Amino acid sequence: MTKNIVIIGSGFAGVMAALGASRLRHEKGVSPDELAIIMVSPAPELVIRPRLYERNPEQMVAPLAELFAATDIKYHQGRVETIDNGASTITVVAGDGSSATLAYDRLILAAGSEGFAPPIQGLAEFGFAATQLAEAVALDRHLHALAAKPASMARNTVVVGGAGFTGLEFATEMPGRLREILGEQADIRVIIVDRSEHVAPAMGVAPRPFIEERLRSLGVETRLNVGIAGLDENSVTLSNGERIETSTVIWSAGMRASPLTAQLPVERDNLGRIIVEPDLRVPDVGNIFATGDTAKARTDAAGNYAVMSCQHARRLGAFAGHNAAADLLGEPTLPYDQPAYVTCLDLGPDTAIFTRGWDSKVEITGADAKAVKKEINEVWIYPPGGRTHAGL
Repeated sequence: MTKNIVIIGSGFAGVMAALGASRLRHEKGVSPDELAIIMVSPAPELVIRPRLYERNPEQMVAPLAELFAATDIKYHQGRVETIDNGASTITVVAGDGSSATLAYDRLILAAGSEGFAPPIQGLAEFGFAATQLAEAVALDRHLHALAAKPASMARNTVVVGGAGFTGLEFATEMPGRLREILGEQADIRVIIVDRSEHVAPAMGVAPRPFIEERLRSLGVETRLNVGIAGLDENSVTLSNGERIETSTVIWSAGMRASPLTAQLPVERDNLGRIIVEPDLRVPDVGNIFATGDTAKARTDAAGNYAVMSCQHARRLGAFAGHNAAADLLGEPTLPYDQPAYVTCLDLGPDTAIFTRGWDSKVEITGADAKAVKKEINEVWIYPPGGRTHAGL
C-alpha cells in the first residue's frame, strides 16, 4: 500500500522538502508507488519572494512542473483550508470552489508566512505591501500609473513603513524606479518610518554606519522613534503629528506564520511559528513536521533560532523532507542545524552590504557586495532549472 508524504506549500521550504524526501527515497531504492510525495499549493510555481522589491515582480516566479516530473513528485493544485491531525487528512479547496480530502502518513507544513498589517486607520484601503506576488504586482502597477497624474509632492513621494531588511531594500530601490517612471528631473522624495531608534535594528551596530551613509547618498530620509498613525489617499500622518503628502505608502513592518499553524494544538511563538522538536517534528503530533516560516527551530548550540528568510527556509525544508521520508522508511531522523548565518542587504542600483554571523560582522560592501547579492538573487536561490523560466 502506498504511503503518502503531503507537503503544504511550494515556497522555498516546501520545494526543498519535496526534493529532500525524493532524494532519500531514491537513495533507498524505494519506488514512487511505495512512497508518494505530494505537493499542495495554489500554483505549481515558486515565487522568488526575496526579489519582490525589484522591477518587474511578475517575472519573479520559477515554474516547478518540469522539476516535479523529473523527481517523481506529484502536484495537487489548491489551497489548504483545514488540517485534521486526528484523521491525518487535509481539506484542499480548488480555484472553482470544489474541495477534496487528501490523506497523509506524514505531513510537512511549509505554508510560509504573510505580511502583518496592524489596525492603522487607512492602511488597508490606501497602503501597499509586497510580501506576496499579487501585492508586489499591484504596487508596481501603481508606481507606473503615477506617471499619468499631475506633478505634485504626493505623487513624487514614497513612504516606507519599516526600517528592517525589506523596508530598506524597497526604500533604496525607489529613487531609481521613480525617476525611470516620472523622469530624471522629478523632485523625488523617499522616507522611511520606524519606531526603532535606528535603521536595520536586527542587524546590530556594525553595519549601521554604512547603511546610514548609503541612505544619505541616495537622499532617503528617515523618521525614527515614530510610527504611522493613519493615512488617506494623499497623505500619511505620523504618531508625532507630522503629516507627509504621499500617494504611496509601502508597509513592510512585520511577518506572521501561516494561519494554518493555529489549527494544531501546540505552542507557538509571537510570530505564530510552531516551536518544533530538533528534527522539526511538531510536538505531540508525531506524523507532522513544520518547516520554513512556520517553524521556530534552533539553529545551533549557542541558542540562535532560524529567522523568516529564504536562507533558513531552504535548509529547514531539506531537513524536514529528509526526516519525513526517513520516519516512514525506518531510518533515523536528523536534528536540524544551520550554524552559518550571513546577510546580504541590497542598497540600491550599485551597492549592497554583506555580513557574517549573528553579530553581523561586515565582510563586503559596495559594488563587490552588490555582485554577491546579484548572484544570490539570480542564481543561488532558484530551484534546478527554474532560472531559465523566470525572465532571466
